[in-house]
Amino acid sequence: MRQFPLVSLVKISRARESFLSDGTVPKGLISETIVRSWERSAAQDLPVDRERSAPQRFAGEELETRQEKCRDLLRYSRSVMENLYEQIIQTSSMVLLTDPAGVILHSIGDPGFVGRAGKVALKPGGVWAEGVRGTNAIGTALVEEAPVVVHSAEHYMAAHHFLTCSASPIFDPQGRVLGVLDVSTDCRAQQHHTMALVRISTQQIENQLFSSGFSRDLVLHFHVRPELVGTFYEGIAAFSVDGRLIAANRSALLHLGIDRYQADTQSFSSLFDTPFECLLQQTRGHIQPVRQLRTHCGMIVYGRIKSEVSGTAGELILASASVLQNGAGTSEERRLADLEAGDPATQKIIDKASKVQGHDIPVLLEGESGTGKELFARAMHQSGPRRKGPFVALNCAALPESLIEAELFGYEEGAFTGAKRKGNIGKIRQADGGTLFLDEIGDMPLQLQARLLRILQERTVSPLGGSESQQVDFSLICATNRNIRKEIAAGRFREDLYYRLNGLILQLPPLRERVDRLALACRILGELAGAGRFIRLSPAVKSIFNAHPWPGNLRQMHNVLRTAVALLGDDEEITREHLSDDFLEQYQPAAPQTAGSEVPALVLPSTSLDYLETAAIRQAVADCAGNISAAARRLGISRNTLYRKLKKQE
Repeated sequence: MRQFPLVSLVKISRARESFLSDGTVPKGLISETIVRSWERSAAQDLPVDRERSAPQRFAGEELETRQEKCRDLLRYSRSVMENLYEQIIQTSSMVLLTDPAGVILHSIGDPGFVGRAGKVALKPGGVWAEGVRGTNAIGTALVEEAPVVVHSAEHYMAAHHFLTCSASPIFDPQGRVLGVLDVSTDCRAQQHHTMALVRISTQQIENQLFSSGFSRDLVLHFHVRPELVGTFYEGIAAFSVDGRLIAANRSALLHLGIDRYQADTQSFSSLFDTPFECLLQQTRGHIQPVRQLRTHCGMIVYGRIKSEVSGTAGELILASASVLQNGAGTSEERRLADLEAGDPATQKIIDKASKVQGHDIPVLLEGESGTGKELFARAMHQSGPRRKGPFVALNCAALPESLIEAELFGYEEGAFTGAKRKGNIGKIRQADGGTLFLDEIGDMPLQLQARLLRILQERTVSPLGGSESQQVDFSLICATNRNIRKEIAAGRFREDLYYRLNGLILQLPPLRERVDRLALACRILGELAGAGRFIRLSPAVKSIFNAHPWPGNLRQMHNVLRTAVALLGDDEEITREHLSDDFLEQYQPAAPQTAGSEVPALVLPSTSLDYLETAAIRQAVADCAGNISAAARRLGISRNTLYRKLKKQE
């Protein structure tokens, strides 16, 4: 738990006392944003030491009406809010979404803190407009139309001083405020990187709203740095069939050097040197090589153009655009071509995977934990003929053995104690017409392997407690970080199932063997930094990243950079001091080579990866004071998997 420095609280108290006594605040104690809000609150004669007797709150049909009016905002915000909450869980916090009037539409948070917050109406239906509750992050962000952090006694009303809130307004493509995304937390548990997470999440919501609103227009996704195309701070601009600029997000306006008022008079031809008609014609073909666009100001940008103009769908790829991180979200829309980042070994794997698309060949992905196997599987699904069907994933190591069978094959009502009242069709039937991804297949219990083999041969499945068989048709992708051949030799995996699964085996390279490590790091930074902010790696950090063994692979890189960005503050360069001690302890710089000497090859024992995994697990458990759930989140694995690995180490 990271607290605000005591000096910060002292400054806030001094500023508040000065304002309440004579209406002035000495410069430098708090931000001008808070001072302006205090002045507005005082001008409206809002009480300081208590809330009004009956602050406005909506409930029942009135709240439902407001939620229905903001249906699209809610639809695109829910998953982003859940992802944001996962990053701050168990920190006495909650995530909230409001409408343009500051009425809370939806919230999610730690149960204990949600109860405390509810006492001041910080819950769905609560009104947090500045004119109702005085200075607060939600209401002040709406007035200022900018991100706002309000810490403890910066809140105008004393009843809210237990809170620290970070809020950012959400804009539609035309620049109108749709609502506010806010993280409220116990002021004693405030995390310094919360505002950055809120801004990242806000940009994700805005970009999703933007993309959904112009499906029949030409939409340009661009950035001056090609590795940042496809990230949340890419510029997005929509053009009509005659080349008129319809809308642009905040990043696009920044890159093009125009404001929202000027945007109404702009066209593609007034912004870029390339003739619009030529570009429009190119979008009706297949994927094109990497391209550049030059603005009339002489700036070079890289991007991607998507268009369904005149009913003809086309895509012109102008730059590689994916952020290789572990997780879902926008990664579900990436195709295999989007995973290219300059590594020859990865390129060969992508080429092989592309050639088997549509041939009903099962694929087995092998590789160490954290190498992005599920990300690769999702990209295969999006690149294949079944992309309009479902992608259904099951982690065979994340569930107790007693539940894997029911989750995979489904069950009828009353099949076993605790079963859902209406039963469950199971993952296999859910994947009908799409792709079934079985992660950590090497952890599947032996007794279930025979049944899975039979289903793969007969393409029928019958649920537990049922007698009727259902036909199924799906593509199969499996993944494992185990050596299946050794598992077969040890009697833990069926040989006949193995040969049924390995139509094509793809070995994803570990991060330490990839030559595109720095490019991947830049892309991940693009996802983490925040809109309009460019963070670079210092030369020393680049050397460390190139030489590091990366036992946690892409998952570890993402976590290392996320922590570094949180520690960065207002700086723009990540240095060694922003890297965690345990990460640096894993790094062993190469010994200097003297003239005439040869550097011997580094020979690692055969158990080196097992040793690194064991060390990482023990360190995570120690850092989390024995809290298995927290350690599992830090390692990026399920709690059940961590328990199983700890048991193996005993």
